[in-house]
Amino acid sequence: MPSVHPEVASPWRFCVAPMMDWTDRHCRYFHRQLSARTRLYTEMVTTGGLLQGDPGRHLEFNAEEHPVALQIGGSEPEDLARAARLGERHGYDEINLNCGCPSERVQRGAFGACLMAEPRLVADGVKAMLDAVDIPVTVKHRIGIDRSESYDFVRDFVGTLADRAGCTVFIVHARNAWLKGLSPKENREVPPLRYEVVHRLKGDFPALVFVVNGGIAGDEQIAEQLRHVDGVMVGRHAYHEPWSMAGWDERFFGAPPQPLDRDAVQERFVAYLAQLQATGVPWGHASRHMIGLRNGLPGARRWRQVWSDPALKAGPPQEALRLARAAAGLQNAPVAA
Repeated sequence: MPSVHPEVASPWRFCVAPMMDWTDRHCRYFHRQLSARTRLYTEMVTTGGLLQGDPGRHLEFNAEEHPVALQIGGSEPEDLARAARLGERHGYDEINLNCGCPSERVQRGAFGACLMAEPRLVADGVKAMLDAVDIPVTVKHRIGIDRSESYDFVRDFVGTLADRAGCTVFIVHARNAWLKGLSPKENREVPPLRYEVVHRLKGDFPALVFVVNGGIAGDEQIAEQLRHVDGVMVGRHAYHEPWSMAGWDERFFGAPPQPLDRDAVQERFVAYLAQLQATGVPWGHASRHMIGLRNGLPGARRWRQVWSDPALKAGPPQEALRLARAAAGLQNAPVAA
């Protein structure tokens, strides 16, 4: 399909969603091998985890990940400000407040999607963060909570944050969050997608930046959404079909063509895994992010089986790559040193 890009692209034109247990620093390093321009997000980290635990463990990332945003979960303005300062100090490019997660565990902590019912409290938290740091502070939220489909609810939420806090960037999951009766997985699938609500928000607040999220997969869907909003955030599609990211810089940012090769991408990531091993970090947990790289190609299932074999995780990742190539019929390809 033809390229779809403006003269000057928004920094939020393309993003990979924060996903618990998935978008760790190893995943983000891998995704950066596929796209230089896509904005990457951490897993959510709570203010308690940052302020009462070991912030370095939560905040560590690779320099190659930029631009990268830290997603925070919390509700107390003072704690949010302190956590934002920590994120800025560690070099993050953005602080994102989670107002979209519907899980009961998150609700018990009084943050996530349930905060949409308290827009003034959210605005106070966002303002406290904006006053504390010199990097963008953004909000990720749903279009509503429970089964109410009132547009006024989400419009007033956005308006309150814009007016009281000066928030200018909103990442909107185009589903309601049902706070009772659904698991987090079901909350990503059962509430209906209503992209038109996000489009309407952009029409009502044209000076603000709106990024749409939820169920978007494939370049045609992405291009269609970019006709209406400033950016698109993709989640599970990017994770399960990572090679889809390879053309995004050229197609959606107007970057010069940079032909990528799957073999070269896997070589670079295996070299990264070897660096982890050399520093005493087991590479098996990180390698899982790459197993979808050959999806759709002959031998992909056998490739995944090799990388998923726990018996190989104690040895060097180069050996796992050699076996994976052989299993997929690629034994004559070069192997990472």
